[in-house]
Amino acid sequence: MKIYQHTVHYYETDKMGIVHHSNYVRWMEEARVDFLAQIGWDFAKLEENGVISPVVAVACEYKNSSRFAEVISIAVGIEECGGARLKIKYTMTNAQGVLICEARSEHCFMNTQGKLLRLKKDLPGFYQALQESQTPLSSNQN
Repeated sequence: MKIYQHTVHYYETDKMGIVHHSNYVRWMEEARVDFLAQIGWDFAKLEENGVISPVVAVACEYKNSSRFAEVISIAVGIEECGGARLKIKYTMTNAQGVLICEARSEHCFMNTQGKLLRLKKDLPGFYQALQESQTPLSSNQN
């Protein structure tokens, strides 16, 4: 998997000159959308299959600050994939390799009527793509 790159915009910083904490969750979504596209299951394809995927939990541990114009690398990895839930881990580093943030998000999958879907049973192609993408974060390629 190619690691997602985000360049910090000026508007993402606060009065102290560092990135406001809320932006990391937005970057997680950017990286997750990119990851899904890389495995061949972008949101358009999920929606074409009648699937919606709400976020049910998010957690971030901020390790170091990031600043305007820095390039942040966001490695995405599957932490757990089973049943109706998907847990994703994100590792964010700057160009010097300094750990900026470790984060996780948890998602469920439902049809457009709000019924929970079981990944393996109801979305076997998507489930297989997720399984095949499961590699340690450190082995992701730029």
